[in-house]
Amino acid sequence: MKSELYEVWGDTVDGRHLVYAIAIGAVVSLGAFFTAQQLLVGWVASAQMARAYAMLVGIVGCLVGGGISAALFKPKRTVVEHLADPAWRAKILVELQNEFGPLGSLADLPAATLAELKEMDLYDLFAEYEKGLPALQNDPSAPATAPVQAAPAHGGRP
Repeated sequence: MKSELYEVWGDTVDGRHLVYAIAIGAVVSLGAFFTAQQLLVGWVASAQMARAYAMLVGIVGCLVGGGISAALFKPKRTVVEHLADPAWRAKILVELQNEFGPLGSLADLPAATLAELKEMDLYDLFAEYEKGLPALQNDPSAPATAPVQAAPAHGGRP
């Protein structure tokens, strides 16, 4: 039996698991609400205050139900890691320059920004792009010919 997958809040879920998770959330939160309401009526002088406190307990029950569902039903996402095509990355930089004008120089950036570019393995991309700028300025329609290194699949993070 093949399950139906749906996208909910940016994540992929199994339809059956979604229904089960809703049922778990309803049972746990309503159970917590009604139990707290029965217990608090005897302890709190006002029935309205007992109901208000019970609603707070019911909200905590929603969180507990969500935690139970998250532990039982893992998302069905598929993560695909691939290296960015160096030619595509260089082409994007050319398109950015054509659309917005000069991108500036690495020498103008603060040290923190340079460190972040190096951490994300983007520094070499911009450095190679800067080296190829004289050729691009002579012929703006020419593609960037400077060699560009691909970023590692983990995005430059360990």
